[in-house]
Amino acid sequence: MSFSINLGKWNNIFAVPCSLVDNHIKLAGAAQIKVLLFLLRYAGQDITIQNIAKSLAMSPLDVKDAMQYWIETNLINENIPVSDESENTKNVNLENLKSNNIRPLHRRQRSDPDFVAKRITESKEVNFLMQEAQVILSRPISNADSAALLMFHDDDGLPIDVILMLLQYAVSIGKCHMNYIDKIARTWGEEEIDTIEKAERKIKLLESKRRAWIIVEKVFGIEKRSPTTKEGDAADKWINSWGISEELLKEAYDRCVDTKGKYILSYIDTIIKKWHSEGIKTVKQANDEKRKNKSQNTNKSDFSPSYDINEYYNSMDIFA
Repeated sequence: MSFSINLGKWNNIFAVPCSLVDNHIKLAGAAQIKVLLFLLRYAGQDITIQNIAKSLAMSPLDVKDAMQYWIETNLINENIPVSDESENTKNVNLENLKSNNIRPLHRRQRSDPDFVAKRITESKEVNFLMQEAQVILSRPISNADSAALLMFHDDDGLPIDVILMLLQYAVSIGKCHMNYIDKIARTWGEEEIDTIEKAERKIKLLESKRRAWIIVEKVFGIEKRSPTTKEGDAADKWINSWGISEELLKEAYDRCVDTKGKYILSYIDTIIKKWHSEGIKTVKQANDEKRKNKSQNTNKSDFSPSYDINEYYNSMDIFA
């Protein structure tokens, strides 16, 4: 009697290197992943851009643009036949994928103007990005801007439509300088914001957090500025998660200034955290609780310590 394992579809499989997933899955876009999987499936065979484009229902230019990512990371080689160097008949191979020394991908420095110009000429998608970016930003984009936009696409793995949404959002909030956009693009790449739907959800969260800080800024009388990370997180928590009213925020701020003589984020957070845990929603409830605590402390014996917000504040694991 003999036995065998029924592998079914597992009889026909191909390998994907672990390092490819470890180092590239977050940064590569959907088109780039599709193209590479196709190449891995037919590894060892002569594959042309035209073959890939037809099989994946993509344009040859989009296939070439997607493959450029893997070529630049040295994961695939491009073989150009001597008799025909047209864009649609270039062959590729995967020899470098067989190496155990795949170079981890890090966010590269921005490309030089000549390389950017070459990509704009060769890729309709990249060319469209640059044209639309000028319209959205309402200004001509510099070589440095073009290099940054290309980096968002190639290195951060953001699709063109997602990059354009990011630009529109930056302009809408008056932060259309490339340093801000670059910071957000890097974060979106790490968080795999690679579809319109994901970008819309992310923008809603960013806008909600931004509006929360505007409320806190107004209530506390803070000069208009960008919040620190801790301030932004605290405002988002107080307003959007806990639903703290402006009146109660002002009460917490006043108590902080009366006690400490200045604005201290962590002290205010401690007060609001206590109110939230006790279900206090109005200034009246907060004042009633204050009078109740004062009355209870007055009635305690001399050796019993009274409630002290400073002691509570110092004992809490709160913002540094």
